[in-house]
Amino acid sequence: MKKNDYITAIIENIGANGEGIFHFDGATCFVPFVLIGEKIKAKVLKVKGSIAFCKVIEIIEPSNSRVMPKCPVFTKCGGCNIQHADYKTQLEIKKETVSTCLKKIARIDYRVGEVVPSEKEYGYRNKLQLPIRLEKGVVKLGFFREGSHDIIEIDDCPLHPDWAKTIISCVKEFIKENDISCYDENTKKGLLKHLVVREVDGSLLITLVASSVKINAINRLIDKLLLYFNDFSLIINENPKHTNVIFGDKFVTVYGSGKISVSEFGVSYEIGAESFMQVNSKQKKNLYKKVLSLCELDDNTVVIDGYSGAGVLTAILAKNAKKAYGVEIIQEAVDSANNLAKTNGLEDKMISYSGDCAEILPSLIEKCKSEGQKTVLVLDPPRKGVDEKIINQILISKPDKIVYVSCSPQSLARDLGLILGTLKRENNAIINLYPDVLNYDITYLTPYDMFPQSKHVESLVCLECKTN
Repeated sequence: MKKNDYITAIIENIGANGEGIFHFDGATCFVPFVLIGEKIKAKVLKVKGSIAFCKVIEIIEPSNSRVMPKCPVFTKCGGCNIQHADYKTQLEIKKETVSTCLKKIARIDYRVGEVVPSEKEYGYRNKLQLPIRLEKGVVKLGFFREGSHDIIEIDDCPLHPDWAKTIISCVKEFIKENDISCYDENTKKGLLKHLVVREVDGSLLITLVASSVKINAINRLIDKLLLYFNDFSLIINENPKHTNVIFGDKFVTVYGSGKISVSEFGVSYEIGAESFMQVNSKQKKNLYKKVLSLCELDDNTVVIDGYSGAGVLTAILAKNAKKAYGVEIIQEAVDSANNLAKTNGLEDKMISYSGDCAEILPSLIEKCKSEGQKTVLVLDPPRKGVDEKIINQILISKPDKIVYVSCSPQSLARDLGLILGTLKRENNAIINLYPDVLNYDITYLTPYDMFPQSKHVESLVCLECKTN
């Protein structure tokens, strides 16, 4: 088998990135946008050792689970991976991805719970983020093609509510009617770079990222938006740098308050243009509700939030526990968390630490245990997973319970293996162990579909210590 060969094959499995897998001529072949059992004709794009990457040319025998994608640029933009599968199949793919990662990476054979479905299969995203570029003299607003900086131009995205189509139209008209320059990646010149929108309960934060905060005729854009929206802010973010980082440091609000007030689980807070939010608001509430339930909080339970950020989850936990400690290495986020505690009258129940969780965790757990309190550690790390030093301290300190929110099945499997004891780091490598007794029992492990139509899946895990 070599590049540009044509192959007829039957798809055997689905990989962690939503791609189909089949074997041919001694090679494992990967091809996107297909489903298990489908007979396809594929073209070989690249061969690397015993691995081949292919492109589907024809679906000879389609699966009964195949559906017509709603998006006209599906397969072109990098946003969706499995829109060609019906929703039941999407959930099955995600459950199998989590289960397979646990088995292959960490040798954990656990019966993963059924995926909690999203209430909405489309129109669920509360955040829109689009690059604006000048390409060969033509202004384009859309998504980057996967693996490139070529713009796939769009007028709408089915993953977003109706407000997205309206805002995209308003911005395009504003650019055209007022001859606003847009960023050219080749010349490094041009004003507008990105459009970023956040929405909560009908309130919108609309941000234009530009090389300067001075945008001519910006009031004309405000007037256009006022034709359709009552509750919005328009913000200009200045980012003159030529990097992949979207936001610069300077934000100027040209209309509205520049903030959205939010209240959930008894905690009031504000979000701004760069605040972190889960993109599926209703599913986030389902997830947080279960986190609270798994923590089993009472007047004798202390919670440690190991990746606390600006402290929203820490505050929600503090409302229901004896105390909640948030640990965050970024001082600005810690300051926000302290303000949040004050705003919600939680100064005595919510304590935020600025520093490395690995350094702070042992003394915190020791303090809680010495006072006879049950200790729950909550972890909601970035995609790369829990820092190695934090896992080492978990193994030493042994909190009574760990509630882990993960956005990556691969890093989740690795971290669970290290915590339970089926894996160990040795000489900068991870090796398999065969312990007679695991350090923790898995009492809950269920995926949550935060991202319908895409390969991504959130997982929630609860571990209870066996050796305390």
